[in-house]
Parts: sequence; C-alpha cells; structure tokens
Amino acid sequence: MVAIAFYSITGQTKRFMEKTQLKAHQISDANPKYDMGQKYILIVPAYQDFMMDSVVDFLTFKDNKKNIIGIIGCGNRNFNDLFAQTAKKIAATLNIPILYLLEFSGTDEDVKNVRKIVHDLSKGESTKEVQKPKELRVTLAS
Repeated sequence: MVAIAFYSITGQTKRFMEKTQLKAHQISDANPKYDMGQKYILIVPAYQDFMMDSVVDFLTFKDNKKNIIGIIGCGNRNFNDLFAQTAKKIAATLNIPILYLLEFSGTDEDVKNVRKIVHDLSKGESTKEVQKPKELRVTLAS
C-alpha cells in the first residue's frame, strides 16, 4: 500500500483521514521531521504559508521531497482561488500531480475516491478513472 502523510491544524484533515480508515502518518508541529522512507501521498489543508512550517520541515527532511508522488488538498470552496492553495503551491513547487481536492473533512464520495486513488497507486495503476473535483477537470475551448 502506498504510504500517506497528512497535516491537520483544525482537525478537518484528521477527521477525513479517520473516515478513510487508511493508515497514515500525521505530521506534528512538535516533531515534523519524520522520514517516510518510501513513496507516499501528502494530504494537506489550505492555510497561509507561515502556518505550514511543519509541512516544509517534513518535506525537506531526508528523502521526503524525493519520495512524494502526489498531493491531495483540503479546503473551503468559499475562498475561491485560495481553495486548496497549499496543495496547489506544493504541487507547482515540487512538480507533482494534485491527485484530488476535497472540502472540509470530505464527503462519502471523497472517501471512496481517495481510497480508490491510494489503491490504484499501490498497484501501479492510473488514477484517471476517479471522478475529479471540478477544479481539476480541464476543458478545452473549441
């Protein structure tokens, strides 16, 4: 199974992870330097950059930056362009794919989709069959 690391400030991301029943490492503010030691997915909430220092410390520890294979972002769609901003910034900086975006602690559909993404990545399969949130759907103008 592909590994998962997540960060939670208000508890929304942690609640989502509990709903998925997937084993995951929680990045802590007290000790963010943890070596994942394998390929993994990062799940993060959306907050201002200065609130994400623990995530930066985690990513820059040992080979964590090299081993990340994708990111899932959580947030509040009421913030429009700032929705899932942390995931978008990390994806752009590290040149990794955004695998999924969800709001607050996620819906049952989000749980199902993220579990499928983890399952598919663990088997070396594509995640293209998962219905992506509207922010990740690309339409070409005719």
